[in-house]
Amino acid sequence: MDAILAALVALMALAAAMAAVLSTLSKAAIFAILAIAPCVYRYRRGIYVIIKTLPRDVKFLWRYANGIVRSKRWGRQDATVAQLFTRRALKYPDAPCFIVVGDRTWTFGEMAAKSNQVSRVMQEHLGLKRGDVVCVFMPNCGEYVWTWLGMAKVGAVSALINSNLRHKPLLHCIQVAKAKAIIFSEHLAGAVEEIRSQLSPDLKMFQLYGQCKPGVIDLGAEMEKHPPEYPIVTEKLHYKDTLLYIYTSGTTGMPKAAVLPNSKYLLVVVATVHMLGLKSSDRMYNALPLYHTAGGLVGTGAALIDGIPSVLRAKFSASNYWTDCIKYECTVAQYIGEMCRYLLAQPARPTDSQHRVRIMVGNGMRPAIWQEIVDRFKVPQINEIYGATEGNANIINVDNTVGAVGFLPKLVPTSLHPIALVRADEQGSLVRGPDGYCIRCQPNEPGMFIGLIAQGNASREYYGYVDKSDSNKKLVRDVFCKGDAAFVSGDILVADELGYLFFRDRTGDTYKWKGENVATAEVEDALAPSLGQRACVVYGVSIPQTEGRAGMAAIADPARSLELRRLARDVDDSLPSYARPLFLRLMNDIEITSTFKLKKLHYQKEGFDPDVIKEPLYFRSGDDFVPITSQLFNDICNGRVKL
Repeated sequence: MDAILAALVALMALAAAMAAVLSTLSKAAIFAILAIAPCVYRYRRGIYVIIKTLPRDVKFLWRYANGIVRSKRWGRQDATVAQLFTRRALKYPDAPCFIVVGDRTWTFGEMAAKSNQVSRVMQEHLGLKRGDVVCVFMPNCGEYVWTWLGMAKVGAVSALINSNLRHKPLLHCIQVAKAKAIIFSEHLAGAVEEIRSQLSPDLKMFQLYGQCKPGVIDLGAEMEKHPPEYPIVTEKLHYKDTLLYIYTSGTTGMPKAAVLPNSKYLLVVVATVHMLGLKSSDRMYNALPLYHTAGGLVGTGAALIDGIPSVLRAKFSASNYWTDCIKYECTVAQYIGEMCRYLLAQPARPTDSQHRVRIMVGNGMRPAIWQEIVDRFKVPQINEIYGATEGNANIINVDNTVGAVGFLPKLVPTSLHPIALVRADEQGSLVRGPDGYCIRCQPNEPGMFIGLIAQGNASREYYGYVDKSDSNKKLVRDVFCKGDAAFVSGDILVADELGYLFFRDRTGDTYKWKGENVATAEVEDALAPSLGQRACVVYGVSIPQTEGRAGMAAIADPARSLELRRLARDVDDSLPSYARPLFLRLMNDIEITSTFKLKKLHYQKEGFDPDVIKEPLYFRSGDDFVPITSQLFNDICNGRVKL
């Protein structure tokens, strides 16, 4: 009763206050308020959304505008990465550029001198010039960066090859690049030697460090013969010249070489620096591979162009992640989703929160562990990034919203957004309306993420792959009007009412495991020699508490005569570790029809539960496959088996 009386008193007080306010207003003002009140009520939800997202959108648009102004200035100057780096190196030669964990610090002056010598060696031995391609095949190190930087100074393109590749995939990457030479470190000389007989005799080979095989040029020795001055370049180099090839798994087949021009590298620089709000006093910790966009662009660009030092580690170590950050005074740390899970799996230590890291930036952090990362490691800012190396649709979470990979600003009309979510069917095909155009998704409706293309705008240009037929497969035309075009990501995202975007699933024939994209067709090709004429389907399956999908192969083997140990050995010889199937399913028959993709989805949903699937199931253990029992299934799902 007392609560009801208190509420009545409060209402009476509110009414009295409103009456007092109205008494001070003119009749015209009162009329205006009464006139707009229905409109405010009708659009109250939209008004709430605008007010709620205003701080986020203003922050984003301010940072975006600063980045674009800088990017356009570089475009007008026709600047290249090599030129901008050289300006900084001349101004701050003794400043640290890359600090290699457990090794040494490379200053700007040293990076400049070494890259100059590499340029001169390549000019002498290859006559290297603008547009020529050289493959770079090394583990993470400072030498990796000054090697490709040396190519850039003469306008040549560096094809950055995954250091895990061997045999057929490695051979493919070298051949598809149409390279004039390959530069590799002593640690990877054996991998090159294994395929040497299959390489073109015209391909020059350069080895950095170690004893060289006959016919292989000692790069270090050749560099010592040349002065550290900038190479003589007679051709004009341009802002839109190709800088790098970065290999990425498409929806089918072998790794594809994505074209990355200077303009896109520099766009990544401004996005990294401005969207993260980086300062000159920051230091970035980078344990990601330098042959990927995250490690090779995000992890190097701020150092080369803006002088924000990068601490490089040869290989990610969960037990040393935070101690490295403490020792090298890092304030920004990179991750991929799997890293975060490994970090949480480590025993709790005082070093978990003794670091100075204020920003973690990366992609693939699962919403389920996001808050755990923040709470345990005391990192105030998490910036999740979503994008594709070959695409133009890239977004970032700027305000720590848990699970979001980015957002669509509510201050900007939907029609002006360079990205969109459009309706798609289960196979990833875009759904069109009666007018023939794509249909934008409503809030909370999953859809295909696309990036609208605008040539001449660095943030919206599309360069695709070296193979133009592969590039065209990623395009869709007449999206929202006649003649427009967009890059199709192949990923399903969903936007909530406030415009926040959340990753939902990956379509097509690619799945992600151990932070790497795996093309199912590549795995199927690797399995083929051991399978004879047996049909095979490869797909990714989910494992509880695990990021990404693990590889599984369904094989038609009615006689159950497949030699599993030999299969394991052949797979090891032809695939990197992350692409090797963990699970096998032996079937009587696999129906190859026009609905093949649907069947693959069906297999994927069935997973690897022996209580659901009555056909023989196997799990990769050591150098063989072992039968999956109910106990083993439970151990895998509960994290008691190392994957």
